[in-house]
Amino acid sequence: RVGFVTITEVKVTSDLGSARIYFTVMGDDQARRQTTQGLTSAGPYLRRELAKRLRLRHVPELIFEFDTALEYGNRIASLLQEIKQKEEHD
Repeated sequence: RVGFVTITEVKVTSDLGSARIYFTVMGDDQARRQTTQGLTSAGPYLRRELAKRLRLRHVPELIFEFDTALEYGNRIASLLQEIKQKEEHD
């Protein structure tokens, strides 16, 4: 269920209560939804694995979120390219 995932950022709260994990995935909206569901369902397993490897009293709750920054950046670049092309034709 999990596609080709890239972890782009992890933000951990100061009390180590939770870790917000931002990711991107190749594919369409369906791939994004399936990957989000897959990561969320794997969260408890991943948390247990982290607990085995980290020396922390409390392993943060893992919260997975799709990172929209890349899409937003691509949209801005596309709009700038359109403006440039219009200026060149005028």
